[in-house]
Amino acid sequence: MLTIDLDDFMFELKDGAVKHVGPSNRTATVKLYDVTEAEARPFGDERVKLAFTADDDNEAEVALFSAEAEALRDELDEALTDIDETA
Repeated sequence: MLTIDLDDFMFELKDGAVKHVGPSNRTATVKLYDVTEAEARPFGDERVKLAFTADDDNEAEVALFSAEAEALRDELDEALTDIDETA
């Protein structure tokens, strides 16, 4: 399941094309649930791309610089340790 929360975005639909016409200071939140596939691979010279696919074939990709990827790895290790200790 994919949910998207667009905070006060304004779009224009003209001749079959969608264009954002509002201010550039808006935010959005995307959540992907029921992930069945996850992959990490190099992306460019300095980043790592994380790719996720849910059971309904929705997809999300995130590109992280190496420092953020390393911090995420540490958080994953901690979370997995916590899960193992409570199981």
